[in-house]
Parts: sequence; structure tokens; C-alpha cells
Amino acid sequence: MLNKLRDKVHQNAVDKGFWDKKPELGTSLMLVVSELAEALEADRDGSKCTALSEPPAFTEDFKLWFRSNVKDTVEDELADTIIRVLDICGAYHIDIQKHIDLKMLYNSKRIKLHGKKY
Repeated sequence: MLNKLRDKVHQNAVDKGFWDKKPELGTSLMLVVSELAEALEADRDGSKCTALSEPPAFTEDFKLWFRSNVKDTVEDELADTIIRVLDICGAYHIDIQKHIDLKMLYNSKRIKLHGKKY
């Protein structure tokens, strides 16, 4: 499931020109960090998604609805974070589903709090 989404996300980024010149991995990773920082700022500002109903069809109405209800909220920035991570996985042919499954199995066998205070 995640790999299918990874491929869709990455193909969209390719189609939009973000991979015409392959960025350095470090640059791509820092863009993930910047999305997390934007999520933090959205939280500090109290910017939460107010979209309680289904969005209108993708028209100018959708764009207005999105800007009014979703854009620059915690949820929007977290979505951007995941999109950037999946894009990187697509560019580098990382089987992210396999690695998440492996990491979850590993974590399930660790001690409480992994032996740390928090």
C-alpha cells in the first residue's frame, strides 16, 4: 500500500519538474525537516484543519475551500512531510513498506521506552 502511494507521489514530483535535476539527498532530507518545522509553527499558531465536510469537486471552488480550511495547518504540513518522505523513497527505490514492517517488528521486541526516560 505505501509503495503504491510512494510511486504515485514520486511520479507527481517528477511530472512537476522537481527531479529534472536530482537534488542531493541531504537537501531532500532537510526539506522534510522544514515541513516538520512548519507543522510546529502551525501548532504554535493554533492552525488546525477546519474541513469537516467533503471538499467540492476540483475546480476553483476546491482551491478556495482548501486555502480556507486546510492550507498551512498542522495536518497540511504533516501531509507535506509524508509526501516528501515518500518522494525520496521513490527516487531512491526504497521499499518503505518493508522497512516500516521490519522496524515495527524490531520495536515490538524492545523494552518499555526503549530503556530511556522519554
